[in-house]
Amino acid sequence: MTRFAPLFALTAAAALLAAPASAQDDPTKACFIYVGSVGDFGWTYQHDQGRKAVEAEYGDKVETAYLENVAEGADAARAIERMARSGCDIVFTTSFGFMDATNRVAARFPDIKFEHATGYKREHPNVSTYNSKFYEGRYVIGQIAAAVSQTGTAGYIASFPIPEVVRGINAFLLGAQSVDPDFELKVIWVNTWFDPPREADAARALIDQGVDIITQHTDSTAPMQVAAERGVHAFGQASDQIAFGPQTQLTAIIDDWAPYYIERVGAVMDGTWEQQDTWHGLDTGNVAMAPYTNMPDDVAAKAAETAKAIASGELEPFTGPINKQDGSVWLEEGKEASEGELLGLNFYIEGVDGQLPQ
Repeated sequence: MTRFAPLFALTAAAALLAAPASAQDDPTKACFIYVGSVGDFGWTYQHDQGRKAVEAEYGDKVETAYLENVAEGADAARAIERMARSGCDIVFTTSFGFMDATNRVAARFPDIKFEHATGYKREHPNVSTYNSKFYEGRYVIGQIAAAVSQTGTAGYIASFPIPEVVRGINAFLLGAQSVDPDFELKVIWVNTWFDPPREADAARALIDQGVDIITQHTDSTAPMQVAAERGVHAFGQASDQIAFGPQTQLTAIIDDWAPYYIERVGAVMDGTWEQQDTWHGLDTGNVAMAPYTNMPDDVAAKAAETAKAIASGELEPFTGPINKQDGSVWLEEGKEASEGELLGLNFYIEGVDGQLPQ
């Protein structure tokens, strides 16, 4: 495994051009671009666990490399191109904001495979997209929140107002409302994926507003730690964060990227890689739930039952009647949202406190 030096350490473009293409009998090189640190114990940590699973699966038949803390924007394009020029056979770009940069670089390197996480643009035949139905897990934790909350109000720390995040907020509230129709949800937008001090401040602000449940779509353990300090419950994000709130965490949504990474690297190795768009959830284990802790047995049993029903297809969280925040009908009674409607979801449903940032 190669860990590249930070991107700002590059001194000359020539350094990027020096690596020769891999010989046919060389190990397959799989490369990863991370928006955060591998030590965030959240989003990036889980992607890196997937990278390590690739190494464990294929041994000396594969080589991996990664760049961490790559900012979305111009830095992303430089980082992706750096990987492409270093001899990578496949490059996984693991944040929504890497989408356009991935496609720009892919156009210049048609013999390299590119895989973009959580995006939707596949502008070239060597670009695939992959995602997970995190919202399914958020519906489950919404049910738990409503069952254990004493105040009937939860706080949600949100990163950016993209469909993935908005979808999760709505799914959480739908789950909560299935238990308590009057449940309330307060949202604070921090406009970052990973900023522990800012995430901690948001958690404190929400608790000061009277919430007794904290959940998040940001990548650090700071909200969990604040919840533990303040004596309220919380949910782990992307990985099991029980170590940071042993008496606080109720469960966590776990992103398991390992099976996908093993499959796609294997496809490059045996020459069967094809462009695709993948979106799986609890049904395949791409989304999993951490053990249900710090809650009554009946609440844990109901959560497990809900997760099983979603995985089997018996339950679709986004099933009408569902109104938009302004009271207008979005889904009529019994109607399920299509994948297209979910992938483009850009509004709050009825019951979310506050306005969606534009």
